[in-house]
Amino acid sequence: MQELEAWEETRKKGWFNYILFNGLFMWGMPMFVAMSFISKPFAEGYTSRAAIVHYIVWPLAGLLYGAVMWWFAERRFKKNQNGSKNT
Repeated sequence: MQELEAWEETRKKGWFNYILFNGLFMWGMPMFVAMSFISKPFAEGYTSRAAIVHYIVWPLAGLLYGAVMWWFAERRFKKNQNGSKNT
């Protein structure tokens, strides 16, 4: 199973690196940029309330996204690992 082998390699790097890279950098920051164009939080300046909320929300959302994705991947990995031991 190629997917399980790929996840084994990913999990060797650790949950922190996964959450930081896949959550924050690969999801949170692109959403930060995309939502900057869509919702225009900097229209009133870079220190406006909308901008400050934007600075906080998207990085935190990225970290949460990474944590949730790690949890689902680990759950699937362990389920498949236990299933292959039983057969």
